[in-house]
Amino acid sequence: MLEGIIRESIGTASAKKLRRDGYLTANIYANGVENVQAAFKRGDFVKAVRAKDGLTLSLKAGDTEFTTVIQEYQLHPVNGDVLHVDLRVAVPGQVTNYLIPVETTGTAKGIKNKGVLMLQKRRLKVRGAIEDMPNKFVLDVTDLDRDDSILIRDMEAPANSRLMDRQDVAVVGVIKAK
Repeated sequence: MLEGIIRESIGTASAKKLRRDGYLTANIYANGVENVQAAFKRGDFVKAVRAKDGLTLSLKAGDTEFTTVIQEYQLHPVNGDVLHVDLRVAVPGQVTNYLIPVETTGTAKGIKNKGVLMLQKRRLKVRGAIEDMPNKFVLDVTDLDRDDSILIRDMEAPANSRLMDRQDVAVVGVIKAK
């Protein structure tokens, strides 16, 4: 479990001081939950995110334990370090939007026909309760030939939830190589 500290002051100066000391600032929030301004060691946070096997991340800020989902993060424009992260508390039974990662398997037929596999949507917006969310969407691309694609309408939504992206948006496709 990832452990962090609760920030007393929320200004820019204190955030810069924390970043200089190797911390990452975070907002922990949800509907019906008190907002918490926290800070985590940057290296520990990255290790915890890479080690998680599901959608949720368990953490402790102060004396309170949270089960959270990464909602958004900000990267440094030059070196790519994570500067700030928004964590949404996964309240059981509460219906909200989640961003679920997309993963592809197989080798597309179109790659052998001088095509390139393009993953247009890395994460899909799904509305539902946290219990109904899958850890990821796995798409088999072996049948995709050149100029073929998998659209949102070709995918099946998890039980008790629905896909929030437009139906005509391509998730993955094979295009002609230049």
